[in-house]
Amino acid sequence: QVQLVESGGGLAQAGGSLRLSCVASGNIFSATAMGWYRQSPGKQRELVAVIANGGTTNYVDSVKGRFTISRDNAKKAVYLQMNSLKPEDTAVYYCNVHYAFGGDYWGQGTQVTVSS
Repeated sequence: QVQLVESGGGLAQAGGSLRLSCVASGNIFSATAMGWYRQSPGKQRELVAVIANGGTTNYVDSVKGRFTISRDNAKKAVYLQMNSLKPEDTAVYYCNVHYAFGGDYWGQGTQVTVSS
């Protein structure tokens, strides 16, 4: 069983920065990938960024060049550095751990609000 605890959300002004953290309990070393998703009211949850076990990263087009995902296996943590924030980045952000043969685990979500 894996539990994920997120932190770092909050209120930022447009152009500002926030750093999200997600710490896992349990075995994540066999996870295929870790990532961040977000969901805003009335919209479907979308993948923001993902980092595979080998370190390969992928981002949704709207955050490329502004967000950076990183992973610290020793701390069993994944981070999302968000720079040049925009009001449209406002959403609840969820940490995800994906196992190819074990499904997905989710954090409780952390609110990010960007004011214009």
